[in-house]
Parts: sequence; C-alpha cells; structure tokens
Amino acid sequence: MTPSVLQLTTLRLQNHGIPEELPLKAVEKGKVFWDLPESKKLESALLSSNIDPVNRGDLHEGYEIGWEEKNGNSGVREGDGAMSGQNVWPADMPDFRVAALDYYHAAMKLGQALFPLFALALNLPEDFFDDKTTKPAAILRVLHYPPQTGVVDDRAVGIGAHTDFECFTILWQDENPALQVLNNQGKWINAIPIPGTLVVNLGDQLARWTNDVFKSTVHRAINRTGVRRYSIPLFFGTDYDVTLEALPSCVSEDRPAKYEPVKAGDYVQSRLATTYAHSVTTKA
Repeated sequence: MTPSVLQLTTLRLQNHGIPEELPLKAVEKGKVFWDLPESKKLESALLSSNIDPVNRGDLHEGYEIGWEEKNGNSGVREGDGAMSGQNVWPADMPDFRVAALDYYHAAMKLGQALFPLFALALNLPEDFFDDKTTKPAAILRVLHYPPQTGVVDDRAVGIGAHTDFECFTILWQDENPALQVLNNQGKWINAIPIPGTLVVNLGDQLARWTNDVFKSTVHRAINRTGVRRYSIPLFFGTDYDVTLEALPSCVSEDRPAKYEPVKAGDYVQSRLATTYAHSVTTKA
C-alpha cells in the first residue's frame, strides 16, 4: 500500500528532551565570534551564498561544524565520504567549541530517534533506516541574521526560498520571527517561534527516497524585526554511500518514480557546489 502524500512538510516538536540552555549557550558563545572584525572571522573560513538565484544574495552569516567527538578527537570518521573533514574553530574561543558540540550531539541523538517514526509512517520496519545512518552526514550551523536596513524587498532576504538537501532539518530559533514556509496554496506562512519547541523541515533526500510522499519544505527567512536574529539548524542526512532510490511502497502504476537513483553524498555535494558557485573561501 502506497502511503498518502503529506500535506504538511513542517513539523513542531515538543517534549524533545533537549534542554533549552544548550542552544542558548551555543548562541551566546557564538556572539563573541559574530562581533569580531570581518578579517578575523574570515580566518575561520566563511562562505558566501545565494541559495535562490533570483535574489541579490543571502543576508546572514553562519558558523558550520560537522561530526566531532566532544573529547577533542578528530572530526573525521572512517567511511564518512568525500565531504568529511576536520572542523575549523575560532582561535581563543574554547567555550564556543564546547557549547556548539554539546548542542550538536544532543540534536544528533534526537535526529536518530526520528528515523523509526518516519519508517513506521511509510509502512516500513521500524529499523529500516538503521543501517543507512551508521555515520550520518549531520551538519550544524549557528546562524546570525543581522537586521535588514535600507530598502527592503523580496529580493533582499536573510536566506532565499529553498529546500534543504538532506533528509530533514532540526531547527532551533530564537524569539525573533523570520522563518516562513510555503504552503500548498503557494502562500508564505510565518513559522512563529514557540518557546520550548523545535521545527523540523523535511528535505530532499527523504523526498527522493519516498517519491515525494514526504515532500521537501520550501522555506525562507526574512529578518525585519530591527534586531539581530539567531538560529541553529542541524541538517541530518544519511551515510554518504547510501543510494537514494524510490522505495517500493512509494511507487505505483499511478505514481511512477520521479527521480533517478543517486548516491546521497553525491547529491548533497552537487547542491552545495551550485549554492556556493560564486563564493570565495578564505582560511588562515
């Protein structure tokens, strides 16, 4: 039996088990970094992006990290794939590293707990995703959206309309509203922050796997609050070498496969190359 197509692609999680002080501490420690001169921030390797080509560029800056043990071991795991590498941390900011990794590992644990729920919703065995997420590609970004000044229009936004590349994104956001999601009628809906909750946006890997039974969330962020806005997304993907191919339960005579099979890591790598095609990376 083919599962019904979901009409909602954005979820809110309550009672998720992550103490609120973890993301708050990561943001507080990160503010020291955002206040550094641009030349110092570039020493830690920043990328510029324009996720939506029709816009004039994304008005935010982010600090990105991948897998790393909290005990200081290398962030590179055997079998992580071509996109793996060690995190580059700001000099003289050990508290930021500790706070960011504390939240990273808490969000990772939550993400792994969500896969059995998706499997059951797809009429699959509860452990279906277990062997496909042994070394999941999970990237966390601590994001800073400065207040927009001057002329404001729909081509000057914090981040333009897009879908995320991985299976799903676990998003913490502060009290300042900015996130908008596109509903089935093509209208932008404000995802107002609710204290104690996390937003989960479905992504492209899961959409390709389920033949759009689970659809990617089209979303954007526009910070028109007049103050700084902070958020922390964790982009949760599969192991690099997993093949994304429409599940048999999501294909039928009336619903043929929409996507060609592709390796999960290759898909994300191709999307990143497009997003950062015009960026310059500077490292110390």
